Amino acid sequence: LKGAHIIPNVIPESLDFRPSSLLVVSWPSADASSADAVDPPNGAEALLGNTLTKAQTKDEPTVAFAPMQTPDGNSSYTLVMTDPDAPSREDPKWAQWRHWVVSGIKAPPATAFETGNLAAKLTKPSSTPYVGPAPPAGTGPHRYALLLFEEPSPDFAIPSDAVECQAGIDRRPRWNAAKFAETYGLKLVGVNFFYVVG
Repeated sequence: LKGAHIIPNVIPESLDFRPSSLLVVSWPSADASSADAVDPPNGAEALLGNTLTKAQTKDEPTVAFAPMQTPDGNSSYTLVMTDPDAPSREDPKWAQWRHWVVSGIKAPPATAFETGNLAAKLTKPSSTPYVGPAPPAGTGPHRYALLLFEEPSPDFAIPSDAVECQAGIDRRPRWNAAKFAETYGLKLVGVNFFYVVG
């Protein structure tokens, strides 16, 4: 995360982030034709800095995670995907560009560790519907950060008038994931990221 400058470009150094959950985000039906992508057998997966393609990541992904401590059953989570390189890493005047915000995610049950099925349960529609990466041609590699936050209470909800509930393309630029988390008392527990080249 530090080597790719996710810390500090997305996650402030002052947060002193220590992961407490393994976050897996994958596109099971992705086009796995990219020669430089590292893919699971049936699609594509974010692997802490691998390169994927626009085609591979165009559809909403699946989410799985394993808390490093057994969840109490009432915990819920919010996941965001953001691009700190919009429109380019050299000129990030639109950063961060908000690609996805979904809250009310439930951790897999404790038995998931025995079955190996760590799929999370999405209990609410996305506040910001998923829009896949679309870096402009010639803008080089863009980083796409996936941040998993533990919510402050089981009944947490993003207010309907919040910017995160405004899905228009003109409402997505110049967003800040860390400020969003601070506003709503969200605790960062897991991170993943990948690149898509413009």
